[in-house]
Amino acid sequence: MIAIFKSSRRVSLRHGFLASLALGMLFIPTLTIAEPKKPIAEEIEWVWEVRPQHVDTRLPNVLLLGDSITRNYFPQVTKDLTGVANVYLMASSTSVGDPRLPQQIAEFAALQGVSFAVVHFNNGMHGWGYTESQFESGFPFFLAAVSTLPGRGKLIWASITPVKPEATTGASNPRIDARNAIAKIFAEREKILIDDQHNLMTNHLDLYEDSIHFNKAGANIMGDQAAATIKQALQPQSH
Repeated sequence: MIAIFKSSRRVSLRHGFLASLALGMLFIPTLTIAEPKKPIAEEIEWVWEVRPQHVDTRLPNVLLLGDSITRNYFPQVTKDLTGVANVYLMASSTSVGDPRLPQQIAEFAALQGVSFAVVHFNNGMHGWGYTESQFESGFPFFLAAVSTLPGRGKLIWASITPVKPEATTGASNPRIDARNAIAKIFAEREKILIDDQHNLMTNHLDLYEDSIHFNKAGANIMGDQAAATIKQALQPQSH
């Protein structure tokens, strides 16, 4: 397990459609195109990366990409997918809209050096200094970075979970609803599976650990649903 703390860096990105972005990120080692605004840094920033202790080369590789919410349900997903897939984790405090995020994803892929059959991804519980308009304009860059991970596996978007009204990080349920609506548009447009973790946890509001995170029982509920969605994505497509 590796915990990596990163300083701010500048990432150049160009405007264009998702396909152009994906091709650019696949074939150009360093992007040299028009850059979004300077990152809005948080007081504490982190990247948390985990690879299986024992990789079974006979099994497909799965990546959970997200934030501390994802990190909390990662153990249950790993348990549920025992004998089904090797489960990797990249969790980060860097948010959609932050130009560092695509490069962090690329660096993770280079470090791990494996291909992913499925990428289950989420983002949105950080970066409250960014407006929802910036979240929307940054989402294609985030999606392009995810789409170009080695293996170009099937993608699953996990919706952002609700928070308590007293959350003090800048998170609020109206803003989460807005971000989920934005992400859903992109996911449906690109025919990406959706794991509706938000709807799931609105039925378990008694399981909060704090104003944002759910306790172990809540995390296990989330992990069970994430694992079930991943198993669905791993099934061969019928023709």
